[in-house]
Amino acid sequence: MKLIRFGAIGHEKPGVQLADGTKIDVSGFGSDYNEEFFGNGGINKLSEWLDNNQNQCPKIGSEVRLGVPLVRPSKIVCVGLNYAKHAAESGMEVPQEPVLFFKATSALVGPNDDIIIPKESEKTDWEVELAIVIGAKASYVEETNALDHVAGYVLHNDVSERAFQLERSGQWVKGKSCDSFAPVGPFIATKDEISDPNNLDLWLKLNGEMMQNSNTSDFIFNIQQVVSHISQFMTLLPGDIISTGTPFGVGLGLTPPKYLKAGDVVELGIEGLGVSKQLCKNYQ
Repeated sequence: MKLIRFGAIGHEKPGVQLADGTKIDVSGFGSDYNEEFFGNGGINKLSEWLDNNQNQCPKIGSEVRLGVPLVRPSKIVCVGLNYAKHAAESGMEVPQEPVLFFKATSALVGPNDDIIIPKESEKTDWEVELAIVIGAKASYVEETNALDHVAGYVLHNDVSERAFQLERSGQWVKGKSCDSFAPVGPFIATKDEISDPNNLDLWLKLNGEMMQNSNTSDFIFNIQQVVSHISQFMTLLPGDIISTGTPFGVGLGLTPPKYLKAGDVVELGIEGLGVSKQLCKNYQ
């Protein structure tokens, strides 16, 4: 199943994208895609509800905005330097265990919303990433059981301001959390739709030029390792997002480096998880 949310900013409703691409409004189900939904069997309950009610669900027009496909989670945990080739282009050693940082949930925007380049930014960068949505509370989880705690997967552009991230004192979070720096979607694919999250093609284009083109098989730490590792340090709650890192091809790694500017268009996709597109604008 593919979970979407649609409508004007701040007024999104839950929906489902069917196998033929048709989008339907499932507001009648009575629950949005929040912590309670993911943590209390909401996916299975929604599937059963659709068996009896799908034909009565209103269709959603193609012109309707898609929002973040889940209600704001308790946290976004990100993994840095999780692709071998990306670590190399960044001039950093391959980490011995996952590098973790947070991204503010206020950075979340819909898949086709604008990227707002923040004040005083000169080094805003792109990062296509596979993100995990947690489906069951996870604390001290073993790798063998890690996927039992996954609800599904979603496309994420981990937009990053490199000067804020790397040249200002403190942690990476300052360069990761600006408003609009987390376009997510178009949909959450429930885990039954993705046969192997550790072997998915992913790509990103800037103004039509391919910048990132890789596969999650280049992970240093795979999905099971990442979920298990993070759960040793914090409880993951249903609906939480884990973003698993970006492959080679970011602007920081180019010679010379290249960064986003107003008018640029970023398009990205992951096998089985759809495509998103963002227009870059300056903060006003």
